[in-house]
Amino acid sequence: MENVLRPLIVIGGSVVLTLVIGWATDLLLRKADARHGETPLWDLLRRARVPYQLVLCTALLRGSYDLARLVHAHRVAVGRALTLVLIGSAAWLVVRIAAAVVETTYSRYARAHHDAARVRRVRTQVSLIMRVVTAIVGVVAVSSMLLTFPEMRAAGASLLASAGVLGIVAGVAAQSTLSNLFAGLQIAFGDMVRLGDTVVVDGEWGTVEEITLTFLTVRTWDERRITMPVSYFTSKPFENWSRGSAQMTGIVYWHLDHSAPLDLMRERLRDILRQCAAWDGRACGLVVTDSTPNTIQVRALVTAKDADDIWTVRVTVREQMLTWLTTTHPYALPRVNTAEALLPPTDTPSETPPETPPSPRRAHETPRTTRG
Repeated sequence: MENVLRPLIVIGGSVVLTLVIGWATDLLLRKADARHGETPLWDLLRRARVPYQLVLCTALLRGSYDLARLVHAHRVAVGRALTLVLIGSAAWLVVRIAAAVVETTYSRYARAHHDAARVRRVRTQVSLIMRVVTAIVGVVAVSSMLLTFPEMRAAGASLLASAGVLGIVAGVAAQSTLSNLFAGLQIAFGDMVRLGDTVVVDGEWGTVEEITLTFLTVRTWDERRITMPVSYFTSKPFENWSRGSAQMTGIVYWHLDHSAPLDLMRERLRDILRQCAAWDGRACGLVVTDSTPNTIQVRALVTAKDADDIWTVRVTVREQMLTWLTTTHPYALPRVNTAEALLPPTDTPSETPPETPPSPRRAHETPRTTRG
């Protein structure tokens, strides 16, 4: 009877105690969150209750396992399994707590600063810092798990002795991976590109959607995702339209006939922009930038507060201007000249009339002779 009650008491007591402590901790966190609603820290810490209870339960079972005397023949194996679970759950808990602290710090910074560029820069750095912390905690947890096996501890000396050679081999084998890793850190703290920046890479226009330690994802305007190594942004030039101020200047071109009404077009451009909500009102203009024997090139200059609005302004101006020209001034559109070509002038004719050739004599006429 004792062999049955002792394990039930130990295991059941550990589970009940874990649930009670977890419920009390969650209650305290809810009260703290209700009292301090300006910070999301307490609500974020509540999301770590699963690894927290797992750590509590595993620690209680690991400490009282010998008292239970359950499966005595496999006591070492069960104790090692509980130790592995305890290490893994502790690493999970550390990552959740670190994420809560980092996210809270970022939220306070975002509320205190209204500069969108600086907020995106901090967001990029926070994301990469969390990835580094997660990687470090994971490596430490896996190493601790391996060290619980006596065979791994015995092989530790030989591993340390060959660490230099293995480091050189790993460095050569993972050269591209390491370069991307350092490039990711350079992007995060060098402020080269940030989450949410509008960039142009390899002729593709899009928004930076994700930055990791090894790759970067750009979401294009047609919802495609372009994934490239972060070393691309440290080794090749690219356009960052969000660098500095987000305000942008755009241009619209038309090829028109030489008779196009430029003054009326300038007035029409101002009317179109006044009705376009995406125009920020900073500047507008219309000039002739080039000419050919058949057409002229007319350029309109418009402004907007960011890349999305400048696209809207450009397509609106282009469409409405062409519609207005087609309706009210069709002669201004390019035409193909089908008139007959004029011949070049000829040389001036001579004032002396040409000599008239003598008329032929009649057949019945005979030449007259002069008598001597």
